[in-house]
Amino acid sequence: MEEKVLEDIRFHQDTVARQANSPLHLIREKEMEISGQVLAAKKEAEDIVAAARKKAVELKNRAEDEADKLAAEHEKKVLAEVDREIAQLDVSTGEEIETLKGLIKDRTASAVTFVAERVTSV
Repeated sequence: MEEKVLEDIRFHQDTVARQANSPLHLIREKEMEISGQVLAAKKEAEDIVAAARKKAVELKNRAEDEADKLAAEHEKKVLAEVDREIAQLDVSTGEEIETLKGLIKDRTASAVTFVAERVTSV
């Protein structure tokens, strides 16, 4: 870039020193004008790309934050459902245990009699 600036300075010095209306200098001056426009357009394009990248990073971060929030909410819902299922299992398991205890109580006498008969019959 510095080389381009030095070249432009030399050209302007030559133009001032010579006749500014020569076709070669007019063409060179037009080239420099277009070159300046190209550089300005390039700078503007770089600024647009930088702004777009910054916006993309912001959008990505916002999306990640929202995804984390939604995941946490979903996790809470799932954990609440799991807790409800555990509570239901505790109740149903407790009921089954009580039923089995009743069966054991009812069948204990029969089992003792059965075992006693087998032991005494040998």
